[in-house]
Amino acid sequence: MSKINLKDLKERIGNAKIYNLAKRTPCQLAEKLSHESGSEIWLKREDLQDVFSFKIRGAANRISNLSDTEKLKGVCAASAGNHAQGMASAAKYYQTKAVIFMPITTPKIKINAVRAAGAEIRLIGENYDESCKAALKYSQETGAIFIHPFDELDVIAGQGTVGKEILEQMDHTPDAIYVCTGGGGLISGIGTWVKSVSPNIKIIAVEPEGAATLQTSLNSGRPVKLDKVDGFADGVAVKTVGFNTFEICQRVVDECITVTNAEICSAVKDIYEVTRTLVEPAGALALAGFLKQVSLGTAPKGISVATISGANVNFDRIGNIVEQAELGSGQEMLFAAEIPEKKGAFLEFVKTLDKRDITEFNYRYSSDRIARIFVGVKTQSSDEHRSIIYSMEENDINIVDLSNDRLSKRHLRHMVGGRPAKNFVEKIYRFDFPERPGALINFLTSLNNDWDISLFHYRNHGASTGHVLCGFKVEGHQFDNLETSLSNIGYPMTDETKNIAYDYFLRN
Repeated sequence: MSKINLKDLKERIGNAKIYNLAKRTPCQLAEKLSHESGSEIWLKREDLQDVFSFKIRGAANRISNLSDTEKLKGVCAASAGNHAQGMASAAKYYQTKAVIFMPITTPKIKINAVRAAGAEIRLIGENYDESCKAALKYSQETGAIFIHPFDELDVIAGQGTVGKEILEQMDHTPDAIYVCTGGGGLISGIGTWVKSVSPNIKIIAVEPEGAATLQTSLNSGRPVKLDKVDGFADGVAVKTVGFNTFEICQRVVDECITVTNAEICSAVKDIYEVTRTLVEPAGALALAGFLKQVSLGTAPKGISVATISGANVNFDRIGNIVEQAELGSGQEMLFAAEIPEKKGAFLEFVKTLDKRDITEFNYRYSSDRIARIFVGVKTQSSDEHRSIIYSMEENDINIVDLSNDRLSKRHLRHMVGGRPAKNFVEKIYRFDFPERPGALINFLTSLNNDWDISLFHYRNHGASTGHVLCGFKVEGHQFDNLETSLSNIGYPMTDETKNIAYDYFLRN
């Protein structure tokens, strides 16, 4: 028999005391995404909360219900960041001490925000579960009130106000609500309210493939602890769904889907293009799930809402998110190609790409017979991937598609290079040129075919200036001729042959 009365939980949601601290965030129509998907998709903008996350709702409601005696004891919690910020802000408002236990892997932007709100921070453990163990021990030793980030009914009720607001704000009843899911507090609250008011609305949980605790538990019929979790979307990186939230989810969740990190990053990009806001990976989960179902043809054709749950992301993670976003949306193709090791082969190869935007071009001389190149190209669809492969085959160029190869995406694209297989005299130059469509092919066309290229590295960073590192095989008496020839190209260049990094990693 169920231990949780959903009617009682709905009443808690209706009576939740959150608006002294939380905002009624808007539902925003994503027009471009709606047009592209053929389905109306709205974004519930919880990233617009003062703490940039929906977690303020549950923390505010829970602490508001503490007695004066409990407030004197103080509160404690374990959190990867967003619950911690909500706790710190609510504790400050209600004038009670807060001690927050956070994993040592927590992004600094979240740590700094919690500290700025006046809470005491203790960095313990590699993940949420280890921090939670330490917080529970502290609660037992000091009497501080432990507030769980997702498995207490008052916390779930606070989060459930998101669902209440969605139905109040939408002019037409949505067909589906996609919810980012970690421990299950948000989807339990949203699902409880929504199903009690409009039971035909589909509630769809979205998790990362590497942290699918709810899906695993639902498939097993009981809460299951994962052996390990991928911390990329740190806001939902928990090993075990809550016991209360699991029971609720069994009754209110219609479907649970998972997405890859690349798909999450692609959704981060889409949200940025719609809102000009950069959300954290966990914050983009729900939209990533919707877009995945659109690509599979399983998304509802009517109106959908996706929760945008958080915008606490370290600046130094942005580069990695951008890199994965291109691949996650199918807008970049990575592949290896073999071409003859002869003069002019580079240029002919680039011409075969037919003016497509090249994002990456890496080569290091290793054989007198075959040159192997690592290439990135901007694409719009899987059809364009096939078109590139066909074009290469038509020109007798062997390629291997590496777009979905994790080793290539994470490591090889940064490692292609090294020392040449044979000993020869080499000159290395760094070139700058205006970055625009066709810039690379213009550069290669400008090079004099009298020179053997021994190293080539180019990468498009989205800047106004493109950068190429290029090596040439030369004999001593050819140095002056090479300099003159390269100077005639007209691009700024720098001789890097005496660079110490070249000595360490590239020179034979």
